[in-house]
Amino acid sequence: MPSPFLSSEEYDERAHQLYNEGEYDQALAVLREGLTIYPNAVELHIGVGYAHNAREEFAWARRAFEEALVLDPDHEDALAGLGETLLKFGQQDAALGCFRRTLELGYSDDQDLMLQIGRALFREGLIAEAQEFFEIGVQNAPDSAEAVSCVGYAQHRLGDDESAIATLRAALKLDPDHVEARIYLGNILYDRGDYEAALYHLDKSQPDDHWDELGIWRLIELKKSIFRLEDGDPELKPWEERVQELSGEPDDIDEMLAEIEARVIEREQQQARGQLELFGALLNSLVDGDEASGTDGATDESAAHRIITGGHTYEGTWEEIVRQMRDQKDSEVPVEQYMATEARRGYGMTGIEIPWRDAESFIRGSANAGLLRIDR
Repeated sequence: MPSPFLSSEEYDERAHQLYNEGEYDQALAVLREGLTIYPNAVELHIGVGYAHNAREEFAWARRAFEEALVLDPDHEDALAGLGETLLKFGQQDAALGCFRRTLELGYSDDQDLMLQIGRALFREGLIAEAQEFFEIGVQNAPDSAEAVSCVGYAQHRLGDDESAIATLRAALKLDPDHVEARIYLGNILYDRGDYEAALYHLDKSQPDDHWDELGIWRLIELKKSIFRLEDGDPELKPWEERVQELSGEPDDIDEMLAEIEARVIEREQQQARGQLELFGALLNSLVDGDEASGTDGATDESAAHRIITGGHTYEGTWEEIVRQMRDQKDSEVPVEQYMATEARRGYGMTGIEIPWRDAESFIRGSANAGLLRIDR
């Protein structure tokens, strides 16, 4: 039963606390109760929008933000929330219109709002636009290591590693304890082959600072090679334990599902081999027919795709694109291992899980995480 003794601000504060604790269902319940008493409370409608966004109920989120803007067309949090939601529907121009409206209203000095908008754009792969809002945040708070580091992340994603390294080092001068920037910088340096500098930064982190296995594996590898540590060395034990925490030990159900998956894959492979034998003659005859008709055997354009990431453009089938991306970094690494490694790295950067068992799922998952853009 709604309590008549609570103000709309108190309902909003309670819901906000629950939201921060990840209790989105309870937060929604509090907000809805508040709205039965205060139906025109803009903040409560906005809270409903963000709670639905967190639950990935984007249609409901959009409705809540739009209701808030009917009550207050210039509310900056409602504009930012609606913009985030519109990005989920692929309406980038409309979303950017909402975000830029906050600038027109004079909220460029709201650093938290600028970083929120920048991160939303970053997650959806609009890196240049994200950098614009990050830089606005820096202009108004030049001593903020968080804002400066966000500019560095965007520079890296746009392929400007030199600037990214300089920017992240500047962020660490402002706040040497900004561990997220330090880990990110360490990984960039590792990718560039500057292993001693990478170790310097990664070694200043603690195991619990990492939410991705990639950085930990790199640190273990560097400690072994540079410090000549052996397997089982006590110095490596905390890092190895953290890897186990992140990867998780498979239970009986996981093992059963893995066994079933292996059997299904084996059966599909057997069926595929049978189909290849069955249609081999037909395929040969089609090739012969193409040669006889004078066709040049060009690849069907519908099978070609193009993606853009880190300043590079790749074209071809999904498998060809992944091989090109792999070759850009290390042609010696097996493609499957490359996808698994990049999926872990992407999860560490964005918090979004990326499938890696096949090329198309890997690329589409990477696009969903904002790590690349599928042009076609």
